[in-house]
Amino acid sequence: MPPTAVFLDRDGTIIEDVNYLARPEQVRLIPGAADAVRRLNARGVPVVVVTNQAGVARGMFPEERVGEVHAHLSKLLAEHGAMINGYYYCPHHATEGVGAYRIECACRKPAPGMLLAAARDLNIDLTRAWMVGDKVDDARAGAAAGCRTILVRTGHGKNLPETLSAAEWRLAAVVPDLAAAVDLILAAGDSPSVTSVS
Repeated sequence: MPPTAVFLDRDGTIIEDVNYLARPEQVRLIPGAADAVRRLNARGVPVVVVTNQAGVARGMFPEERVGEVHAHLSKLLAEHGAMINGYYYCPHHATEGVGAYRIECACRKPAPGMLLAAARDLNIDLTRAWMVGDKVDDARAGAAAGCRTILVRTGHGKNLPETLSAAEWRLAAVVPDLAAAVDLILAAGDSPSVTSVS
């Protein structure tokens, strides 16, 4: 059986991390990422983006810009026959936010709020879902939601430590990129036995 969903971090996992991406024209797909999403689509696996967007909290760009960026990302993916089933973002920051955005929220990763919201909206069984990202906080959020997790060595993943907490973060593997993560997910199917870090 295929997984019930694959949650993907955005910057550094699907697209190049440009440090507070603020404009649609800055979006650049990481090589192989669109095809990886397309392969999940072809298997009927929902693909959901969950992304921290503290640039909103810090006043670097308006919240509506996040939607514009996601619309452009969807357009680029569509050119490769790929699609995202849902976008969830956190515009908050507990200490550096401005005005209403300066709150201790339940959605900013490593908290699992975005994944939990998507699970409610899209009827996802989180115990059969995966979270893929380039930061330890991605794995922590996925594990807190009950997902199995994979870290990629693109974006901030280039600086991941050699020793990682596999059991604590339900970490199945550290792989070179999203394409390799999707290879592992599709090969694993619904097996709960994928627990080794490589």
